[in-house]
Amino acid sequence: MAKNKEYADEEMTVELELEDGTLVTCAIVTILTVESKDYIALLPLNEDGENKDGEVWFYAYSENPDDPNEEPVLDYIADDEEYEKVADAFDEFLDNAEFDELVDGEDDK
Repeated sequence: MAKNKEYADEEMTVELELEDGTLVTCAIVTILTVESKDYIALLPLNEDGENKDGEVWFYAYSENPDDPNEEPVLDYIADDEEYEKVADAFDEFLDNAEFDELVDGEDDK
């Protein structure tokens, strides 16, 4: 439990404005590179800073290489095939993260 709290204290968040004007705070899970393009995986949080349903949102992600202080740009992924490639890359990221966690946990044996 302490490990989860430690993680929660360190996680980075971003605030997104949805089409209807609603603001949603999201935890940044990771940034993935798929076919030389960057994408960000976000975990939308409720008012209590929690995500109960495990839903993850994917957006295209880009930074201005000429101005590192400029806010990154997040773009909606409209192409279904592109979205599927990002979702597959995210699944692979989760598989690797779980594997690393299993390997780290085997020190007791």
